[in-house]
Amino acid sequence: MKFLKGTKVYSIFTGTCPVCQNESMYKESNPYQISSTLKMEERCSHCHTKYKIEPSFFYGAMYVSYPVGLFFASIALFLCFFILHLSLLTTFLVIVVEMILVLPIILRLSRNIWINFFLHYKRPLKSEQKA
Repeated sequence: MKFLKGTKVYSIFTGTCPVCQNESMYKESNPYQISSTLKMEERCSHCHTKYKIEPSFFYGAMYVSYPVGLFFASIALFLCFFILHLSLLTTFLVIVVEMILVLPIILRLSRNIWINFFLHYKRPLKSEQKA
């Protein structure tokens, strides 16, 4: 993924600071640590970007989580119903189980996408690269 550094795609999929992309925004790197799935650092220790731009900033991520969830559900539908030719009920049950299992990933991806709408990557100055 290093070849994507400097792009929003890199920040979204790695969960790194959208401005400098040098460190994770989350206190716990494993999204399946349920008690700390959404616990974020207050600021980036490298560039000092504040992640919670305003109170309740990440409520907007709920609007992003819906299409992200639909994407995961669509993949399961396509694989189960059209490729594996499972019954509609079995496909539905697989989608429900899949959505429960990938919920922490959907939550983090949604937050990453949401914050990347508002914050943009800043290339380091040449003097900062040498240091």
